[in-house]
Amino acid sequence: MESTTNEFSGTVVNGVVVLQTGAQIPEGRHVRVSVIEEESEPLGKRLLKFAGTIPGLPPDMAENHDHYIHGQPKQ
Repeated sequence: MESTTNEFSGTVVNGVVVLQTGAQIPEGRHVRVSVIEEESEPLGKRLLKFAGTIPGLPPDMAENHDHYIHGQPKQ
């Protein structure tokens, strides 16, 4: 038996998954639900924990990344 995968999104309202507008799934169809955890902290703040962790980079890499990556004049 061949299977295909369609992805839909929705939200939980009073314990029931309410699918996005226009999503139609036939009655009796088996489904799999994945919960998507939303991050409460902004991406920039989460990435700061990696700042300065790559050894061997020039100390002015942040300021002059265009120079080191693309050959542009230093700032």
